[in-house]
Amino acid sequence: MRKQLRVFAAGCIIAAGACLVTLVYAVTLTDKNATERDFIQYWAAEQQLAHGANPYDVGAIYRLERSRGMAEDFPKVTLSPPVAFFLAVPLGYVSAKTGLVLWLLLMLGCAALAMVLLWLLHGRPGSRWHVLVFGFPPTLACLMAGQLGIFFLLEVTAFLYWRRTRPWLAGAALVLCALKPHLFLPALFVLLLESAVRRDFRAPGGLVAALAVCCGLTLGMDRQIWTQYGEMLRSARLMDVFIPTVSVGLRFAVDRGARCIEFVPEAAACAWAAWFYWTRRARWEWTREGLLVIAVSVVCAPYAWFTDEAVLFPAILAGIYAAEKSVRAWVLLGLIAAGCLVGVLREIQLPSAFYLWTAPAWLGWYLYAMREGQSASAAISAS
Repeated sequence: MRKQLRVFAAGCIIAAGACLVTLVYAVTLTDKNATERDFIQYWAAEQQLAHGANPYDVGAIYRLERSRGMAEDFPKVTLSPPVAFFLAVPLGYVSAKTGLVLWLLLMLGCAALAMVLLWLLHGRPGSRWHVLVFGFPPTLACLMAGQLGIFFLLEVTAFLYWRRTRPWLAGAALVLCALKPHLFLPALFVLLLESAVRRDFRAPGGLVAALAVCCGLTLGMDRQIWTQYGEMLRSARLMDVFIPTVSVGLRFAVDRGARCIEFVPEAAACAWAAWFYWTRRARWEWTREGLLVIAVSVVCAPYAWFTDEAVLFPAILAGIYAAEKSVRAWVLLGLIAAGCLVGVLREIQLPSAFYLWTAPAWLGWYLYAMREGQSASAAISAS
């Protein structure tokens, strides 16, 4: 009875908190606030799709955004492929303000669900380090910009949680990876390699099935959407834009016109990931070796933003548990987080070169924390 009362009380607290957050958002946010976030590009695309228009029509998108009070003199158009548009189609039937409120609540819910899954993955520890997901700088940046990183965090966490027990569901959980496949390419390559070695294609099958359903539903609303997407990409001239990644930084440093340079780090990451898996295939665990592959995938992606780094939180949490008693690891983590928070709180624009260092820094800290944890374990074993 006491346990049931505690669960009921916890549920009431969560419900009250959700109602309070909803009320605050509803009172303080406006349509113009929506136009100041990247969220507006998703809302505008869904408005177009829901009303039978081209969701990649730059002119129409810009007129929609300007009608809601956007001050910028350039449109915000989503560059994501139309694989999962149907999942966000409710945005096409609500105002920009209502859509933003729902979007932020959904993001908070996804972050909370990812937190719970990570807590379960780590064996329900008594510590509360998993709560740091709400203070993780890329997570905060996602909430401020209305970007997709938190959704990537949840899908990767769900994949890690279900990989062994429900592989079909684990694969289906990765459906949003198709919005930015380049962000996960080495990790997806390892997933296919692992499936081939074990002759178990349930996880890739779940991903393909989920993609087929989502694409089919989207095509049912706009049969020309892939053609429209291709036309938008050709006019966007993405390769001329500076994006704060290692790949783009390398191209701009060596030869801005040599676009092939931008894909060298990702190709190298895929080759390394294949070798890394093959040499550890007998003891491979996605919650251990897989976290490193995911981190390397993000670092070497040719197109990524600081908000996408929210997907690295499972690796950072694993490092925290591994080096929990290492003062040096905590100090280093604090310095990296503080540096990232400077960019978030000062609202430094995502295309800024300021964010070139963040993804490599998270990867470096994870490697250092895991080494510290191994050293501590070895010392305990020796004693």
